[in-house]
Amino acid sequence: MTMTTSTPEKMTREELRELFLFEALSDEQLDWLARHGDVVAASTGEDVCREGDPASCFWVLLSGEMAMLQTVRGDEVETTRTTQRGAYGGSTQAYIPNADQTYLHTLRALAPSTFLALPATEWAEALRTWFPLPIHLLEGLVVGMRRTSTITSERERLLALGSLSAGLTHELNNPAAAAQRATESLRSRVAGMRHKLGMLACGKLDNEIVAQLVELQEDAVSRAETAPELSALEASDAEDALGDWLDERGVGGAWDLAPVLVAGGLDAEWLDKVERTVPAGSIEAAVRWIAYAVETETLMGEITDATGRISTLVGAARQYSQLDRAPFQEVDLRDLLKSTLVMMSRKFEGIRVVKEIDPDLPKIPAYAAELNQVWTNIIDNAIGAMRAHGDGTGTLTIRTRRDGRNAVVEITDTGPGIPDDVRPRIFEPFFTTKDVGEGTGLGLDISWRIVVKKHHGDIRVHTGPGGTTFEVCLPLDGPERAPAPADELEDA
Repeated sequence: MTMTTSTPEKMTREELRELFLFEALSDEQLDWLARHGDVVAASTGEDVCREGDPASCFWVLLSGEMAMLQTVRGDEVETTRTTQRGAYGGSTQAYIPNADQTYLHTLRALAPSTFLALPATEWAEALRTWFPLPIHLLEGLVVGMRRTSTITSERERLLALGSLSAGLTHELNNPAAAAQRATESLRSRVAGMRHKLGMLACGKLDNEIVAQLVELQEDAVSRAETAPELSALEASDAEDALGDWLDERGVGGAWDLAPVLVAGGLDAEWLDKVERTVPAGSIEAAVRWIAYAVETETLMGEITDATGRISTLVGAARQYSQLDRAPFQEVDLRDLLKSTLVMMSRKFEGIRVVKEIDPDLPKIPAYAAELNQVWTNIIDNAIGAMRAHGDGTGTLTIRTRRDGRNAVVEITDTGPGIPDDVRPRIFEPFFTTKDVGEGTGLGLDISWRIVVKKHHGDIRVHTGPGGTTFEVCLPLDGPERAPAPADELEDA
C-alpha cells in the first residue's frame, strides 16, 4: 500500500522543540527542520515506508500509532509498535555514505496517524554539518556493530545448531540402535520358528493337532501383548516354577526359555494344555515354537516402540523449529513446552523434571519458534544454576496457569538463587556469568525482547536461596490487540 498525502503542512520551531529528538537543537537548526520537513497523514493500515524500497525519508511519529515490521523467510514479522510522539524510523542511517541505501523495515500506521517526513539526503547532510565528530563516531560504531553482529550471530547460530544437532542425534541414536538390535533378533527368531515348524511337521502331526497348536500359539501371542508387569521377585519365582516344569519334561535350555515364557504371561498351567495337545516326544519342539512366537511378538513391540520414539523426536524437532509453519499463529503452549523439553532431554541427567500443566489453558496467538527460544534460554540457565552449585542434581518445575487475560508459564529451579549484584543485569545484552569462551550471554535479553517487545507480555523474576522462578506472562488476545509499551521505538 502506498502513502497518500495532501498539500504538505509545516511545523513551527516551537512545535518541533516539543519533540524529544529535537529539544536540544538551536533555533537555526529547528528553522532548517521547519523548512525541509513536511507533515503527512496516514490512515489505518497504510505503509509509510516499505522494507527494500529506496530510503528516501526519515519519519517521526507525531500522532497515532505505528508498527515496525521486517520480513523473515518471506513472512512479515512485527518487531515493535508504539504510540509515543517522537518515535522514529525509516532512513535512520542516512548519514552513512552509501548511495544504495534502502529501508531496513516497514513502518505501518495502526491507527489514523501523522508523521514528520524529512528527506534523507538533506537530513544526512545537515547531520554531518551540525555534528561532524558524533557522526564520524556513529559511522564507525554502526559499521563495526554490523560486522561484529554478523560474525557473532553466525557463530551463535552455529553453536545453537551444533548443540541442537548433538542432542537430537544422541536422542535418535538410542531408539534407532534398539530397533536395529530388535530387528536382528527378530530375524533369528523367525528362522527358529521355521525350523521348529519343520520339526513338528516331521513328527507327522495330524491336522487337528496342528490346528490346536496354532490356536495355542495365537493365544500365547495375545497374552504376550497384555502381559502384566511383574516385580523382580515375582518374575524370579515364576521363572523358577516354569524352569522346574520344563526340566521335568526333559526340555533343554529350560533356564533360557523360562524368562521368555514368563515375560509373555505364560505359566505351567498354560503349558499343560500344550502337553495335552502334542504326542509324546514333541513337547520340546512345541514349547520352543511357541516361545519363538512370544519372543517375536515382544521384539515387534520393541521395534514399534523404538520407531514411535523416533517419530516423536522428529515431530518434536519440527514443533520446536516451526520451520514448516507460519511465524505468527495460534499455538498451544503445552505443545511448545513439550517439544522444548524433548529437545533438551539430554541435559536433564540428574535433574528431576516436574510438569504441572493446566489442561484448560487456551491457545494464544504468538510467534511459536521464538517462544521456544525463550523456554530454551530460561531452562538452560536453570540447569546451569543447579549444576554449578551442589552435586549437579535438582528439580526443574514447569507450571502453566491462566491469570486474568494472560497465560502464565512458570519455570522454577532449585539452585542457589541469583546474587543481588547479578540480578539487576540479567537482561543486559551479552551479560554472562560464564567463563571467557563459554558463552556470549544468558540469552535473557533476547527472551525479554521476544516476550515484552514482540508479544507485549512480561517476564518477572522471583529468586532466593531456595531457587529461582521465571514467570512469563503472555496476553491471551495475542500481541496484535495487546496494549503497546510507549517507548518501544526510542532506540529504533
